Amino acid sequence: MMLSRRSMLMLAAGVGAAALPTWHGWLVPAASAQTTNNETESERSTGSGNAKVTIMEFFSLTCTHCASFSRETMPEVEKNLIQPGKVRFIYRDFPLDQVALTAAMVARYLPPPQYYPFISALFANQDRWAFARGVNSTDELWKMAALAGMGRETFDKAIGDSALRTWILQQQQADQDRWKIDSTPSFVINGQKYSGEMSYDAFRKLIPET
Repeated sequence: MMLSRRSMLMLAAGVGAAALPTWHGWLVPAASAQTTNNETESERSTGSGNAKVTIMEFFSLTCTHCASFSRETMPEVEKNLIQPGKVRFIYRDFPLDQVALTAAMVARYLPPPQYYPFISALFANQDRWAFARGVNSTDELWKMAALAGMGRETFDKAIGDSALRTWILQQQQADQDRWKIDSTPSFVINGQKYSGEMSYDAFRKLIPET
């Protein structure tokens, strides 16, 4: 999804629309203790730290192309590249609107091992919590978080965490400046940027042989 200056400016305030989730086969353990700011701002990644290839994905949780990549391509990436230890996959928040920003904040309030399953569930149910008419996206996001084991007190703290909100937007701006990100999803593979949703076969061709 193309990034516009208007979408960046609109992130200064607000929230949006949504509906009830299913977990698309993910087994998600219950959330435990509330996270600290250091934990919410730590790297979110999956895969071995010893992998020869590092991939960063710049994504928005309300981007339909990001959702398609998550549903259709990421399972193959997980099976063929991440689980065998060939690739380390780093998630970089790049919210395109207020709804995506709020969802990113909530995701970061779950313990790091639950991050990947949770955002995968958000992508799998994007049309229900992010785009459904006549519902409140924050209410629907709360239902998703509750299914992941998050308590209401933690959820309320997450969506009201102005320091985390500022940090995400600062990181987004820094990534935009450094990598010239102008659409989502975008990927940086061993320092080289590529943009756009793609099939597994197309994605695999971008990755150096390991």
